Amino acid sequence: MSNEPQIWGIHMDISVGSKPVDDNYVGIGWQELGDLSKIGKDRESFKMALEQAFPEIKPGAIPVNAGVLYRFVHEIQKGDIVVYSSKINRTINLGFVDGPYRHDFSINRSYPNIRPIKWIKHIPRENFSQAALNEIGAFITLFSIKKYSHEFLDAIEGKKPTERISASDIAIDDATITKAVALQAEETTQDFVIRQLKSGIDPYQFEHFVAHLLECMGYHTRVSAKSGDGGVDIIAHKDKLGFEPPIVKVQCKQITNSIGRPEVTQLLGNVEKSEHGLFVTLGSYTRDAREYDRSKPNLRLIDGEQLVELIFSEYKKFDPKYQSLLPLRQIYVPSLKDVNG
Repeated sequence: MSNEPQIWGIHMDISVGSKPVDDNYVGIGWQELGDLSKIGKDRESFKMALEQAFPEIKPGAIPVNAGVLYRFVHEIQKGDIVVYSSKINRTINLGFVDGPYRHDFSINRSYPNIRPIKWIKHIPRENFSQAALNEIGAFITLFSIKKYSHEFLDAIEGKKPTERISASDIAIDDATITKAVALQAEETTQDFVIRQLKSGIDPYQFEHFVAHLLECMGYHTRVSAKSGDGGVDIIAHKDKLGFEPPIVKVQCKQITNSIGRPEVTQLLGNVEKSEHGLFVTLGSYTRDAREYDRSKPNLRLIDGEQLVELIFSEYKKFDPKYQSLLPLRQIYVPSLKDVNG
C-alpha cells in the first residue's frame, strides 16, 4: 500500500481552455506572491506570506490556502498522479508529475506556478461513478484523492471503475462552501442528464430526442429513416411544410468523447449555402473543430454542456416520456454571482 503513488486532484478555471493538456502542465495562481519556492519550506512561512500579501483574506481561509501552496511546491513529487477535470470538454485528464515546481509567466500569466505533467489518459466524466466525481468536485485548488483513488488507478490501467462510498475531508470558509454546493449541484445534474442520454436510449432514439427538443424550441422536424450513417439525421424548419428558410440540417452523435473537424466538415458538405448545419453531441469538440465552426456562419456546434442547458430551458414543454427519461425537479441553490460579489 505504501508503494502506491500519491494521487492529487487539481482545479483550474475554465479560462485556461485546453492549454494545460496541450502544453503538458498544471498550474495554480497567486501570481502576486512571485516564485513560491522562495517563500520557505514550512507551512507557517506560506501563512505569513499570504497574510502580508492579502490582508483581506478571512483568517479561516489562510491555513487552507497556505496548505495548497505548500503542497504544490513541496509535497507533490515526480511520479505522483494528477487528476484534472477540464470543464471546457467535460473530460477527466490523468497524468504523472514529470518534474519539479517552477515559476513561469510565459505559459499563462494567471497561472505562473507550474508543474510539468505527462498526460496518459483523457476520459469522459461519465465513465466514473458519481461519488468519485463528487470527491474531485471538492472546491479547493489542490487536494489529495483518497476515498476513490482506486477508480482513477483503474482508469489508468484501462479497467472499469467500481463505486464505493465517498466523503470530503476539506473544511473551508462559509462563502467557499456555499460556492462549492452550487457548483457541485450543477455538475451532478449535468452528469446525470448526460448519463441518461448515453445509456437510457439508443442512437436512433437520441435523434428523436434532439428532434423533440428542437420542436419545443419552435421548430418542425423530420428524422431520417437511417441512423448512424454519418449524414443528416434531422431536418428542422420553422414553417409546417419545410419550404421556407431557414432550413437546419442536424447531425447527432450519442458519444461522450471529442468530435474532430473531419466529422464536422462531413456535415457541412451536406448543407447548401442557404441552409444551416447543427451538430449535437453529448461530448465535446476538438480545438480544430471549434476553429472551423467560428469560420462558418451557417454552422453551430452544440456540446454536452450546452445541450443540458437547452434541456433545462425547455424541460417544462417535454413530452412525459422524455420527462420520465430525465426525471428532474427544480431546486434553489446559491447564486454564484451573489457568492462571488
